[in-house]
Amino acid sequence: MTASLPKLYLNLYWHMHQPDYRDITSGEYVLPWTYLHAIKDYTDMAYHLESNPGARVSFNFVPVLLDQLEDYVEQFDSGNIRDPLLALLAKDDMKSLTQDERCLILHSCFKGHHEKMLAPFEHYQCLYNMYVKLEPHGKSMFNYLSGQYMADLLVWYHLAWTGESVRRNSPEVQALMNKGSQFTPEDRQTLFKLIATLMRDLIPRYRALESAGQIEISTTPHYHPILPLLLDFRSTRDAMPYAPLPHYQHYPHGKQRARLHIEEAQVSHQRRFGKPANGMWPAEGAVSHDALLLLAEHGVSWAATGEGVLANSLYKSFDRSELPPRHEYLYKPYRVGNAEHQILCFFRDDHLSDKIGFEYANQHADNAVADFIGSLEAIYAQNNGEQSPVVSVILDGENAWEYYPYNGYYFLSQLYTALSQHEHIVMLTPSELAERSLHGSLPLGELPAVAAGSWVYGSFSTWIGSADKNRGWDLLCAAKEVFDIVIQQGLLTEKEIQAASRQLAICEGSDWFWWLGDYNSALSVSSFDQLFRQNLANLYSLLKHPAPGNLGLAISSGATDSTAANAGTMRRGQAAESTT
Repeated sequence: MTASLPKLYLNLYWHMHQPDYRDITSGEYVLPWTYLHAIKDYTDMAYHLESNPGARVSFNFVPVLLDQLEDYVEQFDSGNIRDPLLALLAKDDMKSLTQDERCLILHSCFKGHHEKMLAPFEHYQCLYNMYVKLEPHGKSMFNYLSGQYMADLLVWYHLAWTGESVRRNSPEVQALMNKGSQFTPEDRQTLFKLIATLMRDLIPRYRALESAGQIEISTTPHYHPILPLLLDFRSTRDAMPYAPLPHYQHYPHGKQRARLHIEEAQVSHQRRFGKPANGMWPAEGAVSHDALLLLAEHGVSWAATGEGVLANSLYKSFDRSELPPRHEYLYKPYRVGNAEHQILCFFRDDHLSDKIGFEYANQHADNAVADFIGSLEAIYAQNNGEQSPVVSVILDGENAWEYYPYNGYYFLSQLYTALSQHEHIVMLTPSELAERSLHGSLPLGELPAVAAGSWVYGSFSTWIGSADKNRGWDLLCAAKEVFDIVIQQGLLTEKEIQAASRQLAICEGSDWFWWLGDYNSALSVSSFDQLFRQNLANLYSLLKHPAPGNLGLAISSGATDSTAANAGTMRRGQAAESTT
């Protein structure tokens, strides 16, 4: 029996995450992005795997996202809808809208990529044109925008945010889109009930895909914190030697908090998917040597991060003046650890990952898929048929698709078909690849030292090191000090301690720091800046301690005319080489 020829093993890994948009003081959702991405991207991504049984990929679901998905299902079941925009979709009488409700509809229902999500729909574009004509008139425009206008706008916004798979398979959606205007309360109830069904089915669909062996589901420390920064602010300087740091020297008792996020993530995963997760995508792919060892201590067998982290780690580990060609070091997992704890780490191919995230949306699906397959074939050829490269393509699985025609329907369908039928390419999950590497059938590197960094530029520059981001950390550190003092005083009940700890965990999430910066639009920065400070204020309230006055001051202003790719929701692993 002859030995089989080497293959190229593809680790295609989609990351799903939304921060907690709930305000504990009101119980309401401040922003609607969780349920909108659920009915568009999470539904479509499940559909493409269900439609392509030969494809094998992995998904990372952050527990705080799953918390919110389950919370929406509970809202539908109870009838107590606490998302203002979703509640308006089901409101019976659109003639009795308050001024605030009208403003919420207008400020919300044109958000999306206009070229791909608004312009293709004639009736939706007409509603937008009317708004553009009237908007300069200020509040007097409401004299012309009737309750029927608001009803139609709500329906079209939610139709635009439904997945392409839903549009193609739901008679209800097709009927509404064909009708186009003059939507009745019954029409809106039909759409509302469809959204409820989509969200109830979502987690079970992914659970079924994993049970069938088609996907692996991993997790992230519960509220998506930057683990290395909780452990040590100074890890920033591995990749940014001269970066200014917050006034606080460290995050108070950060290791204890890091452990809690990891432990809660595994509890979440066990409850939802019936077993602990084998692997974790650390929030933002942010790793350090200590952070990886902490994951290993909690039984995590593999993690993943960006290509830049590997390059910096090779320099650090082997005192190199330069690296060999990237195909000689990138396409394999690496073992990290000590005598007690070990973990395998995958490093993504930034070029291929960023092509999906930023470039292929502007290409015909045939050309984009051909380019991706051609890139993999080139990697395979570089190994002269003697080795089996392991190529990790890891990226955001939700925010890219609104920039693609038809929500990426044709690209993903053709990509999965081409990959699953290719003679040299084998799609496997990280756990399968890790097992084969440890048993010697696939390459495995050793990494004595890990340079701290993330999947964005191999550094933490997106979350720390500038005046506004550092100020955000100082506000959080000050709140954490108060948290520690109040807990030590023993004045709170166990239930109150749990509520305060959960609120602190929300504040520790990475997203607040991501949005603080002049590379993001002023509107987006303002939304997340306000929500972060409100979350901190809520923490002080739960601790029964007065909030400092500086929480009333904006941390960051953002850019007045941001040209950031994908509206700031995604960033490249490496700086773009050109604008073409």
